[in-house]
Amino acid sequence: MSSAVTYNDKVVRQFAIMTVVWGIVGMAVGVLIAAQLVWPALNFDLPWLTYSRLRPLHTNAVIFAFGGCALFATSYYVVQRTCQVRLALDHLASFTFWGWQLVIVSAAITLPLGITTSKEYAELEWPIDILITLVWVSYALVFFTTIIKRKTPHIYVANWFYGAFILTVAVLHLVNSAAIPISLTKSYSVYPGAIDAMVQWWYGHNAVGFFLTAGFLGMMYYFIPKQAGRPVYSYRLSVVHFWALISTYMWAGPHHLHYTALPDWTQTLGMVFSLILLAPSWGGMINGIMTLSGAWHKLRDDPILRFLIVSLSFYGMSTFEGPMMSIKTVNSLSHYTDWTIGHVHSGALGWVALVSIGAIYVLIPKLFNKTSMYSIKLINTHFWVSTIGIILYITSMWVAGIMQGLMWRAVNDDGTLTYSFVEALERMYPYYTVRFLGGLLFLSGMFIMAYNVWKTVSSSEQTQATNTDVTVKASERSES
Repeated sequence: MSSAVTYNDKVVRQFAIMTVVWGIVGMAVGVLIAAQLVWPALNFDLPWLTYSRLRPLHTNAVIFAFGGCALFATSYYVVQRTCQVRLALDHLASFTFWGWQLVIVSAAITLPLGITTSKEYAELEWPIDILITLVWVSYALVFFTTIIKRKTPHIYVANWFYGAFILTVAVLHLVNSAAIPISLTKSYSVYPGAIDAMVQWWYGHNAVGFFLTAGFLGMMYYFIPKQAGRPVYSYRLSVVHFWALISTYMWAGPHHLHYTALPDWTQTLGMVFSLILLAPSWGGMINGIMTLSGAWHKLRDDPILRFLIVSLSFYGMSTFEGPMMSIKTVNSLSHYTDWTIGHVHSGALGWVALVSIGAIYVLIPKLFNKTSMYSIKLINTHFWVSTIGIILYITSMWVAGIMQGLMWRAVNDDGTLTYSFVEALERMYPYYTVRFLGGLLFLSGMFIMAYNVWKTVSSSEQTQATNTDVTVKASERSES
């Protein structure tokens, strides 16, 4: 096959650059609110800088702005290369970029103003929800039309994960965001009481399961084999991984509602499916790590590959910890404590952020026609700064959370509480300080990345490609 394909990489470049920008913004807000827990005066008595308003801004910025842009960038890049066709519907692809940035800016304006639905990971009010729906439908049209146009007989497994992520997030968003507007800035959920809680955590946990897991597994299945120069360890295992994961993840949400008004059988169902999830999760982790069979030595010299492989280690760790914490007896200690915060960030920083950073490091030179990143040493520095930051963050929250749980449920012989809430809070301060330092280190790594990306993009050094889009002969492409 001697024909050439000119890919649409303009939209990929846009999303890749904004991944770095929004990563810095979202993580900077996270570091600020972590600092506020140590030094409360840092809200400066301004309502829009309080923890309660900045925390949803932080979660939305890191999940949907940073993570979302990484998913858009990599899925648009991967679907073109694995299907050997140009991205479909150029104008609609461009709309997904500008529409998504408008969603993010709208969140950055409304959330500090206190305009919120108060639903976890779904705080944005109904006009923004409508814009999200329009962008997401456009995204699905672009992605699946590209797959329909493919020149390859089969669909590479990375696209299965991307496709499942796109379709499931659409369903989650539409169902959970169903609301009755009463003004331009206020609406009420259509679901009452415990049903609203159940729908919310069906959404909330599957935002983790499909936005923060399935999509990034698509990223993993393309970029690890590519960077390692090895075929994926087991294609059959990747297919089993896919079907097992998407079949069980949907049912795990009720484990967020242990010891609440939710019916006991529903809580137990969520726990059981959470435990089952361990098998496909670890199957995917093993498949990714074992792709390095015969190429382990590359980890010594390639910090990008290190980002990608260590992200899988955190993925395995957090997908063991999650099912363990869903067990009711364990949850009776961990529920509402900072142990949960440590667990979330071992997944969010260790898995999602590291695999995204690794993928963006792979993409930037290719997208801007450079031979490599400006500085491999800076990538290596970024890796160690980030990894140390994550370890400080999650270990401090594990210790703090277990201590919290033990102090909260300690009782005297007469049945009264041994410790007051304020006493438990006072014990948290050293751990909150360590968490702040860990977050600050991770944020510092993002600034290192931004500098490296800027120097790479602005460099005059070019590869032999002369056009702004990357042209690759079909015979030179590899699907994995």
